[in-house]
Amino acid sequence: MLDIVRTLLEASPLLALFLAIATGYAVGQISIAGVSFGAGAVLFTGLIIGAIAPKAAPPGLVGTLGLVMFVYGVGIQYGPQFFMSLKGPGLKYIALSTVAVVASLFVAMALASPLRISMATAAGLFAGSGTSTPTLQAALAAAGNQDPAIGYSVSYPFGVIGPIVLMTIMTALIKPTFKTPSQNVRVAELTLESNCEDRTVEQVAEILPADIKIVAIRQHHVNAPPLAGTRLHEGDGLLLVGSPTSIEKAKIAVGHEEPGRISRDRSNFDVVRVYVSKAAFVGKTIQEIPLPDFPVVISHIRRGDAEIIASADLTIEFGDLLVAAVPSDRKAELQRHFGDSIKGNAELSFVSIGVGIAFGLLIGMIPVPLPGGGSFSLGVGGGPLVMALVLGWLGRTGPLGWRIPVVANLVLRNLGLAVFIGSVAIGAGSPFVQTVASNGIQILLGGAAVLLTLVLVVLVAGYLLRIPFDDLLGVCAGSTGNPAILFAAGRLAPTERTDLGYAICFPSMTVVKIIAVQVLLS
Repeated sequence: MLDIVRTLLEASPLLALFLAIATGYAVGQISIAGVSFGAGAVLFTGLIIGAIAPKAAPPGLVGTLGLVMFVYGVGIQYGPQFFMSLKGPGLKYIALSTVAVVASLFVAMALASPLRISMATAAGLFAGSGTSTPTLQAALAAAGNQDPAIGYSVSYPFGVIGPIVLMTIMTALIKPTFKTPSQNVRVAELTLESNCEDRTVEQVAEILPADIKIVAIRQHHVNAPPLAGTRLHEGDGLLLVGSPTSIEKAKIAVGHEEPGRISRDRSNFDVVRVYVSKAAFVGKTIQEIPLPDFPVVISHIRRGDAEIIASADLTIEFGDLLVAAVPSDRKAELQRHFGDSIKGNAELSFVSIGVGIAFGLLIGMIPVPLPGGGSFSLGVGGGPLVMALVLGWLGRTGPLGWRIPVVANLVLRNLGLAVFIGSVAIGAGSPFVQTVASNGIQILLGGAAVLLTLVLVVLVAGYLLRIPFDDLLGVCAGSTGNPAILFAAGRLAPTERTDLGYAICFPSMTVVKIIAVQVLLS
């Protein structure tokens, strides 16, 4: 029976690959003590398939394509946050992560001789402890053999479980307190007081905080659009959208909150939610998009899980869900105007993706000399990542929009990651079994040591530097890299700061790891 399975898998490498992906994702959904491997479990099922059928490994180009899809999606998503982080505490977080990554690299180098493993296997330990698939690709290219994949597969479980365990222990010891996360957008109904008597909508808007939008007004028991010249009086109602802080300031400036006056009456002016699915609107700002010839007030936008106030300079992306106030009998017209197809969540420009990845691959080919001889390059992992960070930050260049809807981006990244890990694991299955059988305990201990160095340097040094604890957990997740670690960090610190720390450190540390592993093997 085993011979039949081996023959079948080796006859069809793509069958072996997708079998590894399917079974890996199934295993990855299993949660043990709150820890699951997700796409990382494809590594283990791929190793099993590779051990059974050593010749079932797909062509190398298949795995490379998956890697490029993954890193490009990461760069496009985190580009804006990464460049924003270069101001403020972001540089300190990146410096801390860099010190931790370099320290773990030195530990991996120092362990190679005592553990009687090759430097290429040590490079794999380093890549696996940071759960970094682009680093593994760089190590494979630099080593010219499968040794890095062996070290990677051994240390990868520590790379996922170790940070979660250590962060949980540190949280229990410190017992930090966190502010309740606030909403980015709040809707409020205010009743105007005497200081607004006989002022126009435009004049009232001038005394409100800058991010507040007047969505609708209520006069004489009727809801209406907020036309600039409309005169307001004491007792009139305003429907406002803005940040929670700004809403509180607006209450002090113009009136008191009285919910339900406007929202209960939808007979004249109502709220409609509509997906942007027409290409003509994508890449344009709110103030640039053409609107129908009836009153339309776009209050805010839902993008993925985030809500964003519709400022005049906010750029529209495919799949954005616009929240707008319109005359009640014109809602269907507005939906037709923007398309209102949920397919917009999956729309992406293959022209922009092709151009972006092509330039990224060219950047990855550029050799950078090292002091004392030798050189390194960003390779097929780092080049597209750096290019995507820049393009994600730019958003649009002329007719080309670079960003990808959140849903489509997640699909691109997860598929690419699974294809790459599966391809590499199947190719490394047979040598993995041989290596672990001969000196497996030593390699396991080595992977644990590399991982402990990386995580403890971040957590201990970050705590001594008085980095806010929720930020610190995000930095730790970004330094190690696996999304499961970020998920665990979010549970330990239920604020949006963990996501921000991850966005700051994950892209930059991916580049640092790619360079570091090439320096190691040079």
